Amino acid sequence: MTHAPPSPALRGGLLALLAAALFGLSTPLVQRFGLGMGPFTTAALLYAGAALVAGLLRRPATREAQLQRADLPRLLAMAGMGAVIGPVALAWGLQRTSGSSASLMLTLEAVFTAILAWRWYGETLDRRVAAAVALLLAGGVALVFEQGLIGQVQLLGLLAVTAATVAWGVDNTLSRGVAERDPGQVVLVKAVLGSVATAVIATLWGEPRPGGLAAAALLAVGATGYGLSLRFYLLAQRAFGAARTGSVFAFAPFIGALGAFALGDRSASWLMALGGFLMVCGVVLHLAERHEHGHEHGELEHEHAHTHDDGHHTHRHDVMPDGPHSHWHHHSPMGHAHPHVPDAHHTHKH
Repeated sequence: MTHAPPSPALRGGLLALLAAALFGLSTPLVQRFGLGMGPFTTAALLYAGAALVAGLLRRPATREAQLQRADLPRLLAMAGMGAVIGPVALAWGLQRTSGSSASLMLTLEAVFTAILAWRWYGETLDRRVAAAVALLLAGGVALVFEQGLIGQVQLLGLLAVTAATVAWGVDNTLSRGVAERDPGQVVLVKAVLGSVATAVIATLWGEPRPGGLAAAALLAVGATGYGLSLRFYLLAQRAFGAARTGSVFAFAPFIGALGAFALGDRSASWLMALGGFLMVCGVVLHLAERHEHGHEHGELEHEHAHTHDDGHHTHRHDVMPDGPHSHWHHHSPMGHAHPHVPDAHHTHKH
């Protein structure tokens, strides 16, 4: 008896949801432990924690495609946008608005990611995906409106958080270009570049040194909410595409708002419940996506982690490897029909 392979949309959606949960919970924790700390110092500690966990989770080079010298400009841009501008703007904004409103404003990250993925990579947004994005954004609007009604929104703080979402939207889209590389390497390089840059700026700026307990807490938050979250985000992009990953990741603000509530922020209302319901509906639409039609694959050569049971990797080995492995390989032209999403092998037009 044969079993159908798991839906790529389901696998990618669950990875994106896990990344969202880790990042969403980090936002109220950053506000709590970063209180009174400089934004550059906060960012340096967060990405130092991400670098530590990336170093501990390194995989054998034969299992994943390794970073290349040509990837350096992209990694520098990712570090600048995602590990310097994004976390610094968020840390600054968190000190000037409530944890719930800041968490909810992060919904905008999905908008910028989806638009940029559509423009840069030509990712298709069918009606189901468009509806899911619309539900997630409607939920975010309801949540932000709810914060405005109860007087928790402070303009400067939210503008800073919005700047963080723009930076992370660009970072998310740039990271699609290295999603087939070893995610541990990508996280490690980005985190080291970001933590070193922000630590140097914090020193030159004369920011006060953090206390031992706060520093340890932010390192732990960075390890999970930035290191592990980014690792799962890259794996989701590999399976799911940039636009869909960014859209499911929009659930992170609601998780962050729940975390803020658990930490004592009692600003919830019926609008927050409505926003959460709309966002859950959007995530369910993504997880249930099944995009299938006949399509053609052109000739292609590239390197990435793969197995030989997915219908695309039919090349032979003298000794067939067991499980995922990585090497440069060739795809001959072929045509077939199966469920798929905008991954490295499915960039065809519709």
